[in-house]
Amino acid sequence: MSSEPGQIDIIPVTAEHYPLLLDWLHQPHVREWWGDPDTELAHIRDMVEGRDTTRPFVIRLDGKSIGYIQYWFVADNRSPDILEKDPWVGELPEDAVGVDLTIGEEALLSRGIGSRAVRLMVQRLLDEGHASIIIDPDRENRRAVRAYEKAGFRPIPHLEGRTGSVLIMQYDKNNETNT
Repeated sequence: MSSEPGQIDIIPVTAEHYPLLLDWLHQPHVREWWGDPDTELAHIRDMVEGRDTTRPFVIRLDGKSIGYIQYWFVADNRSPDILEKDPWVGELPEDAVGVDLTIGEEALLSRGIGSRAVRLMVQRLLDEGHASIIIDPDRENRRAVRAYEKAGFRPIPHLEGRTGSVLIMQYDKNNETNT
């Protein structure tokens, strides 16, 4: 699967993770693709404290926290404000879930860890009964797009060219690679 040794697992975010998450959100390789660190951490707090249905997790490699992954429910993200900004959300299946992630430790980029973490989250979601799983990287984030392709995601053809800077990809178990 990957040349990177070690066991990947994910654990729910707790308040104890906030300082580490804030540190990652300030890293240049994370800032390039994520929003303002304080705003992003406030969103994560809302998730942890139950004001947002998105589920946040820490990615660990051999027990060491090295990244962040979350999943969100399309049905809960169809407010008029969201649909005005991202109308493609209205074209996704109502029961779809979306995944977002970042590797917080820059030294661990491009080692297959992101693909492995996404595969782990996908398996969790499939085990929970979710059949439609999407991911929406910035189309310029080639590292992320490659990682998601390795994990079995492919662009949704009818949305290509209609989603601004993001590339909407859907998981297809028949497209997962082991490279």
